[in-house]
Amino acid sequence: MDQVVEKVLKNLEKRKIKAKYFETKEEARNTILEEVKSNMTVGIGGSMTVKEMKLHEDLIKAGNTIYWHWLVEPAQMSDVRKKASIADVYLTSTNALTEDGELINIDGVGNRVASMFYGPKKVIVVCGVNKICSDLISGIDRIKAQACTKNAIRLNRKTPCAATGQCNDCQSPDRMCNVTTIISGKPEEVDLNVYIVGEELGF
Repeated sequence: MDQVVEKVLKNLEKRKIKAKYFETKEEARNTILEEVKSNMTVGIGGSMTVKEMKLHEDLIKAGNTIYWHWLVEPAQMSDVRKKASIADVYLTSTNALTEDGELINIDGVGNRVASMFYGPKKVIVVCGVNKICSDLISGIDRIKAQACTKNAIRLNRKTPCAATGQCNDCQSPDRMCNVTTIISGKPEEVDLNVYIVGEELGF
């Protein structure tokens, strides 16, 4: 574990946010599977990190009820997002994590960011070291330059950033940068956990 990660962990703890470090995504996945009991409901926010870790597959095999809008038809997405928001456990990632321990996210619908601080009983945010940024400004810059553009391309959105790879604060009908949140401390009614992984994960 390098000094930057140590600093992030200490600052998360100062903010009353539980934090753990794992060298590999396999170690993180195994811990999550131990923590999530088979009778729990699990909501998942739109997350390439969770997908890359194949957590949903393992949890389904373990007998958990999974609510993830990526697994259903478009007509069912809204209902599944709502069910995910009140699940026993909510799994997602963060778009950026500052060295000071703040979580920055930009969302299109807003379900993912809302569920990180209100609704579920427990939230587990898995974050690869590639998402650690020095401060809020660099975190937002990172999101707009990497996460937003890649997600726009992945979702075939007709936005300028999907064509150019650069954000220009567009007003496109397909705009995805609609809700920006900064979590600066533990939400009062949520058991918030940040699991940092010493690998690159997601966007």
